[in-house]
Amino acid sequence: MDSIQDQTNAVRGNCRRLMSAAVFLDRDGVLIADNNLLTDAGDIRVLADVPQALSRLKKASFQLVVVSNQAVVARGLVTEQEVDAINAEMERLLEQADGPRLDGFYFCPHHPNATLPAYRADCECRKPRPGLLLRAAREHNLDLGKSFMVGDRITDIIAGARAGCRTVLVQTGQHQAPPIETVEPLDETVQPDHVCADLETAAEWILALRRGSGQGAR
Repeated sequence: MDSIQDQTNAVRGNCRRLMSAAVFLDRDGVLIADNNLLTDAGDIRVLADVPQALSRLKKASFQLVVVSNQAVVARGLVTEQEVDAINAEMERLLEQADGPRLDGFYFCPHHPNATLPAYRADCECRKPRPGLLLRAAREHNLDLGKSFMVGDRITDIIAGARAGCRTVLVQTGQHQAPPIETVEPLDETVQPDHVCADLETAAEWILALRRGSGQGAR
């Protein structure tokens, strides 16, 4: 198997030719309220101004891709299919609130100390590793160097940085919580490129930065 660095370099090589940009989004604490362990679609609460923020990014031609750790699967609380159903209901609620259709959903079902042995893995997809972003970049023809990762945890920021994206930490979720369990120690030298209150202000920063660079999303 190729190393993460090999995969990143390969994707970046393709990206130079494809020139397409994305905003990668953590789910819980960024798009919807973080209920700690979301197992019921009826508990979804879309955060304020999220549909409008997504619409602004979509109008600017960014692809919108959700990348999230879902250890509830590893704990045996829901199945992968039930996570898909929760994501589908979240997207329905976003569209109901005049938000745009999202371009992709990627999630990691693993945990290093999973309750279910099948999901007890030292995988490449659990953030802070960038596997979800690299897979999305391959499948959606994304330029990681022109893309952004928006999350509420330092593990989101590290994953984005390792993939070569600019990163934004929002303060609508678990930004003050202890780091999640990881296989290797977290790289404490990694810091977000920007810190802001919520996805709406994150979108403002992303769009202002792009205008300042004089480059479009494509």
